[in-house]
Amino acid sequence: MRRIPRGIVDEHVARTKFTLTRHAPAPELRESVEYHWLLRWDLDGPHEQHVLPNLSVHVTFFPGAAGVHGPSHAVFTHRLDGRVQGLGARFRPGCFAPFLGAPVRTIADRSVPLADVFGPSWSETLESVRKSCTDEEMVAAVDKLLIAKRVTLSPAARSAADAVETIAADPEITRVGQLASAIGLPARATQRLFAEHVGCTPKWAIRIYRLNEAARVIADTFAPDYAALAARLGYSDQPHFSRDFRAVTGQSPTEFAQSAHSGAGQKADNKNGRRR
Repeated sequence: MRRIPRGIVDEHVARTKFTLTRHAPAPELRESVEYHWLLRWDLDGPHEQHVLPNLSVHVTFFPGAAGVHGPSHAVFTHRLDGRVQGLGARFRPGCFAPFLGAPVRTIADRSVPLADVFGPSWSETLESVRKSCTDEEMVAAVDKLLIAKRVTLSPAARSAADAVETIAADPEITRVGQLASAIGLPARATQRLFAEHVGCTPKWAIRIYRLNEAARVIADTFAPDYAALAARLGYSDQPHFSRDFRAVTGQSPTEFAQSAHSGAGQKADNKNGRRR
């Protein structure tokens, strides 16, 4: 089963704060863009939403938060307030370097302005997204901007994307040597491929998939068996798993579970996120 790290922290609470929908990009973009994610919220007060790190580059069109966001090694936090709608394009890991015109490692753990990558037309796109009345209008505006780049993936970019797909499809891959063998490259060449096109080491990529999976299981399970989960994910012992989990999420497994389950009983007042 192919795994897609999504990583919304405290999802039960998040559902009371905003609506999230996902849409496929235009056919011309489907080799590079995984999906578009659309957010709308209508809040009386601020809410800080946390998202676990993943390997994707995200191109976002939100008032005050438009930009190109590289793959991250830390939890991402975004402050939601007022009434806002916007869209983010989630690129397949390994597929953004041709759009960027530089190694993806150069934007790892940071954001760059849309103008640096897409030129001056980005502001028109942002305004179109803000004024759109339907999801389809928002998606069409962003697709138009991305298609205008006329990017063709290089063989190396395709190899990087395939390497990440190999990790996503095979939970048994827990070591870089296993990955290198699976994709038919030496370990050093695998390291270079990931630095250039994914923006992180293959070791970190493997860890992200393992621990996003752990976060999903912990959030969905009351009284999880952490030792069994650690073994299932290929860890030699529970303390090693707990250290890795805290390094990625900022919380211990127990703290993450408490936070996730404390919001399970909260109910939305309406789909726009107002609460009783």
